Amino acid sequence: MTRFLVVQHEPEAPGGWLTERWTQLGITADTVRGDLFETVPTRLEHDALVVLGGAMNADEDETYPWLAPTKALLRAAVAQGVPTLGVCLGHQLMVSALGGEVVLNPRGRTSGLFPLSLTADGDADPLLGGLSGRDVVHYNGDVVSRLPDGAERLATAPDGSVQAARFGPRAWGVQFHPETTPEIFEGWMTDFRPEPHEAPDSPATWLAQMESRREANRTTGYAVADAFAAVVRLCPSRSA
Repeated sequence: MTRFLVVQHEPEAPGGWLTERWTQLGITADTVRGDLFETVPTRLEHDALVVLGGAMNADEDETYPWLAPTKALLRAAVAQGVPTLGVCLGHQLMVSALGGEVVLNPRGRTSGLFPLSLTADGDADPLLGGLSGRDVVHYNGDVVSRLPDGAERLATAPDGSVQAARFGPRAWGVQFHPETTPEIFEGWMTDFRPEPHEAPDSPATWLAQMESRREANRTTGYAVADAFAAVVRLCPSRSA
């Protein structure tokens, strides 16, 4: 049986379409919740590691004590060639863990639907290749200002920041949210406070866009899930 370890940081940011699709494929997604005082393992015995998004900053280790062990696990997974996927905060945690830099976006929060803009490396990538131009969900105030040595930029967001990157033969980070359903995004809007470049009614606009593109976004989320599962299938099983 194929087993993924999924690190979830808060109740409002579950695996959504990714874990839904992996379940359909017969993959077991074992979720660990640091926010519920569950222990992030020091040793990975699963076939893959997935680290989801969250509202915290990637370097707030003292405030959120499970972030440091999550970064240690990310470092180990990348070093060992274990298939690894970081989503939004997970992407930023991988950058921080591997020696890159994450900062508050000087242009302000990126919110809503934006096209996935792949580089030449991204077009040829086994995870994201073929998805260029598809709308993807963003909701992030932080961005990667410097990738770790050896990492490849796979996609560039409209503001010029890193939209996706590859950190090793089987390790990826995506700043966008392939997992996020309209229902998950709606939950994020509960405590919405507009930034200077956002209108007070922006959540209604974003949600209407996501609802109108629900099936297209589901298809994109499933495509990322399928591609990641295909990478895992090519590796020797690590789970019992």
